Amino acid sequence: MAPRLASALVAVVLLVLAAQPAAHDIPSSVVVQAFARPEGTRLTMLLRVPLVSMRDFNFPAHPGLLDSPMLDVGKAAPMLKTAAELWLVPAMPMFEEGAPLSPPEVIATRISPPSDRSFESFNQALAHFSAPPLPDSAEIATSAALFDLKLEYRITSDRSRFSINPLLARLGARVLTSFRFEPPGQAERAFQFVGDPGLIRLDPSWWEAARTFVGFGFSHILDGVDHLLFLFCLVLPLRRFWQLFGVVTSFTVAHSITLFCAAFGLAPSALWFPPFIEVMIAISIVYMAVENIVVAARTWSGPFRRASDEGPAGPAVGARAFHNRWMIAFAFGLVHGFGFSFALQQTLQFAGKHMVASLFAFNAGVELGQLLVLVISLPLLALTFRYVVEERIGVIIASALVLHTAWHWMTERASALGQYDLSLTNPATLAILLRVLMVAAAVIGVGWIVRKRR
Repeated sequence: MAPRLASALVAVVLLVLAAQPAAHDIPSSVVVQAFARPEGTRLTMLLRVPLVSMRDFNFPAHPGLLDSPMLDVGKAAPMLKTAAELWLVPAMPMFEEGAPLSPPEVIATRISPPSDRSFESFNQALAHFSAPPLPDSAEIATSAALFDLKLEYRITSDRSRFSINPLLARLGARVLTSFRFEPPGQAERAFQFVGDPGLIRLDPSWWEAARTFVGFGFSHILDGVDHLLFLFCLVLPLRRFWQLFGVVTSFTVAHSITLFCAAFGLAPSALWFPPFIEVMIAISIVYMAVENIVVAARTWSGPFRRASDEGPAGPAVGARAFHNRWMIAFAFGLVHGFGFSFALQQTLQFAGKHMVASLFAFNAGVELGQLLVLVISLPLLALTFRYVVEERIGVIIASALVLHTAWHWMTERASALGQYDLSLTNPATLAILLRVLMVAAAVIGVGWIVRKRR
C-alpha cells in the first residue's frame, strides 16, 4: 500500500501545482515607468507597473472572450493599496544627502487600460490621478491592466541631493525601468536601467560621479575577455618595464581618443557599426597572436631573445620585430576605444552634469584594471618560462590558444555583421567609410612621421 499511497500523494501535489492561477506566474518582461519631483518638504513619486507583476494577489476576474480573464475593476480597487505597500513601497527607497528617507505614504492608486498615455510626462501623470477612475464595469484583460500609484516622501528641502536604490527586479524575469527626475528649476534627468542597478545618485557631485565611473571602468575591463586577450598578446613577448610602459601607454592613449569621440557623438551611429567594431576587435587579437607565433618561429634556429635584449653582436632578433609594437598598439587601441564606448553609453546617464570628469574616471578605471591584470600575469609568465617551458615555445603555445578562441569570435561576429546592408550604394555606409578612411590616413601619416623622426 505504501507505494500506491506515495504515488497518489505525488499526483495530488502535481494537480494542485498545475491548478495555481496564472497570476502567480513570473512575467517574462515588465516595463516600469516612474517620475519623481521634489517640491518644498515633500517628494512626489508616480509609478506605473503591470498589474500581473503583483504575483501574490489573485485579483477578482471573470471569463472574457477566448477564455481570457477580464479584471473586475470594482472588486480589485480595494486591494490596490495593500499590493502597493507589499510590492512597490519597499522597492523604491529614497535618500536625501545620503540619509534614508522614511517610507512614503500611499496617496492614490488606480487601474488604467493599456491604451492610457498619461505617463508621457510628470504633469500629465499627476493630472491622471485627479481624473475620475475607471467605472466598475470597464472591460480590461487582467494580463493587460496597468497599476498606477502615487507616493509622497517627507524631505527637508527640495534643493538637497537625492539618491534612489530601486529594487524592482523581483517584478519579473526582466524588468526595464524608465525613471525621470525633475529637480526644481532644472531640466528633467532621464534614467533607464534593467533589474536592480544599485544606488543611483540623481544629482551627483563631481567626485561622486568620478568614484562611480572608476568602478564602472574597472569592472568593464575585467569582464571584457576580448580586451584582456588583446592586451595579453600585446605584451606576451615583452619583459622590460620601459617597453611594457611604452606599449601600454600607446594603447591607452589611442582608446582614450576614440572613447571621448564616441561619448561626444563623433562616432558613426549606423546600426552596423557596433558589430563591425566587434569584428575588428577579434581581428586585432588574431593579428597579434599570429605575429607572436611568426616572430617566435623565425628565431627557431637560435635562442629566442626578447625585444629588450641586446648582446655583444648588437640588437636581438626579436628587437627588429617588436620595436614598432607601440604603433600597432595605438592603431588597434583606436578600435578598442569604440568597444569601450558601447559599454559607457549605458552608464553615462549616471554622470549628471559631470560628463568630462566621468569620462576621465571611466578611463582611469580601465587603466587600473589593465594594470592589475599585468601585475598578476607578467610574474606568472616569467615563472612559467623559467621553470615550466622554454620561452619561445611558451609564446607559440599561448598565442596559438588565443588565436583559436579569437578566430571563432571573428567568424561568429562576421556572420552577425553580414546581416546588415554594407553595400557602397548605401549613402550612409559610404559616408561612414570615407570618414573612417580619413581617420586611418591621418593615423598612418602620424605614425610614418614619428618613425622617420626616430
